[in-house]
Amino acid sequence: MTSAQTLLDMQTTERIMNGLRTVLTTALVLALHFFDGQAPAVSAAARPNILWISCEDIGPHLGCYDHPQATTPTLDRLAAEGVRYTNASTVAGVCAICRASIITGMYPSTLGNQFMRCRVDLPAHVALFPQLLRDAGYYCTNNSKTDYNITGNHGRCWDESSNKAHWRNRSNPDQPFFAVFNFTNTHESKVFNYSRPKSLSDAELHDPAKVELPPYYPDTAVTRADWAHYLDNITAMDKLAAEVLSQLAEDGLADNTIVIFWSDHGAGLPRNKRWLYDSGVEVPLIVRIPERLRVDGQGTPSTVSDELISIMDLAATTLNLAGVPIPDYMHSRPFLGEHRAAPRQLLHLIRDRMDERYDMVRGVRTARYRYLRNYQAYQPYAQVLNYMEQEHTMQELRRLFAAGQLNPIQARFLAKTKPYEELYDLQEDPHEVHNLIDEAADDRELSLVLGELRAAHENWALETRDTGLIPEAELQQRAAQIGSRWAILQQENAEQLLLTLMHTNRVACNPHGDQSVLLQAAQHADAAVRYWALIGLGNQLEVTSVNDNALATLRAGLRDESGSVRVAAARGLWLAERTSEALDTIRTAALSNEEFLSLQAVHLIDDMDDDAAGLLPVVKQVHDRGQEYPTRVAKYLLGLPTK
Repeated sequence: MTSAQTLLDMQTTERIMNGLRTVLTTALVLALHFFDGQAPAVSAAARPNILWISCEDIGPHLGCYDHPQATTPTLDRLAAEGVRYTNASTVAGVCAICRASIITGMYPSTLGNQFMRCRVDLPAHVALFPQLLRDAGYYCTNNSKTDYNITGNHGRCWDESSNKAHWRNRSNPDQPFFAVFNFTNTHESKVFNYSRPKSLSDAELHDPAKVELPPYYPDTAVTRADWAHYLDNITAMDKLAAEVLSQLAEDGLADNTIVIFWSDHGAGLPRNKRWLYDSGVEVPLIVRIPERLRVDGQGTPSTVSDELISIMDLAATTLNLAGVPIPDYMHSRPFLGEHRAAPRQLLHLIRDRMDERYDMVRGVRTARYRYLRNYQAYQPYAQVLNYMEQEHTMQELRRLFAAGQLNPIQARFLAKTKPYEELYDLQEDPHEVHNLIDEAADDRELSLVLGELRAAHENWALETRDTGLIPEAELQQRAAQIGSRWAILQQENAEQLLLTLMHTNRVACNPHGDQSVLLQAAQHADAAVRYWALIGLGNQLEVTSVNDNALATLRAGLRDESGSVRVAAARGLWLAERTSEALDTIRTAALSNEEFLSLQAVHLIDDMDDDAAGLLPVVKQVHDRGQEYPTRVAKYLLGLPTK
């Protein structure tokens, strides 16, 4: 059996399992999980304590993961006492999106909160999972990051959420607890604002001359220093983890507490954090289960598991370990505990707006391959993000690219556009620098793998009701009308709409695609379809001769009821060298009270370069109004400090 055939069988099984998960209605879910007087699945006295130790912005660069420069004795010892997972991945390459997936147990792209630091209303049936633990009698504390991309009080699901939160604060020492300690000293900002950790001796500092850089970085003093500082911060974090574990032992709780260590996404450096390569989403995951709490052989010391794990699965796993029923709406699956789920065969990945820049990417990872679809292939990988531009390595990449001193592997990250699809063999190419899309055209085995992963992604998008192809401004408007972003694609025609959106986007990303598809889509009843149609017409008119039908369609788009469609039409006219016709539309949208419509317009102004000279007064007005993300782009355009 070929690997592609095996993948087909695995994918079919996964679709069946997903279908079974959606059989129960919301009413039945609520009855099962929230009915007053329901007996817990495990008695309170028998329930384990559960301790999460999490950190930020690190990949599996620990000694127990055989990283040659790592100095992490505490976490190495924890791994020797438990299970180390070698294929653990977050759903996105940035913190708020990953935390949104964990706290709800759902893909953010389903809930519409996949955009960095958005504030989204949850549908009524979705709970923040620690609340389910509290309802079952657990004392739940968070020390102290939330960042869940939802409206309301982010700390509402915790008994305490602060930098003082601790299991020691519970009034009844016999009450089972779920405690989270999140360490921020490894965050990307602690690399570009590096200060020698006070807890490290001279011998524990990492020598920049000895670090091993990934091949997509130039080998310079700057990049070496950043990587060494990154490793220094990990060693300091290891000492913080030691303090928490020591407190657990001091309190006599180690034998009744399951410990889970994880990171919220990959390394806080360029081409890692925010991206969907392993460098951005692969994370360390270590679980220690005391002997008396082990079931079915789980948690055997010094075990190494290559099972595919989504960090989103921490939600369902924690509930399962605590004996609390898992809501049926969750995409999260328990990988430990009684009645654990079947191992995943596929991991699904998402990228959308990162701070002030839009870039929609979706991915599928198997044990061996990664498939990426760039839904905005006409955008560069490394758009200017004010925060990311503070990174020394990012500055070094831009400097050397401008000087023509990067090799092709390194320069690719600075390219003006991206391929529509990417395919990588993780076994042969662990740094994912060789895109196999072209090879797949002549290699039957690769072609089968590519076809199966394409289908896996599209089936997932349909099954989970991925909202990513609806512009954020449109999502915001529609949610205000019907109650939540989640509800938008729960309607009767949602599957057909998604199929139409994916097809229109595919043509829109091909400058030489079938223009008749776009002209027809421009008349569609749904504004999101019209948006992609006009984006596609603009992409075509940039590289082909201008024709009357396309121009007439773009001009009609300036009068569309949707602001997002109007800006897409203005973009198309600019690319067709009809900039004067677009200026009023751009001006009006940039000054809109709708933050994400304004953001779309200032992005266009940025793309226009010298053609936007007459819009600089508008950019100044955008800056002065102070809407968070449009203002960030305005600062860049005006040459103002971004810190």
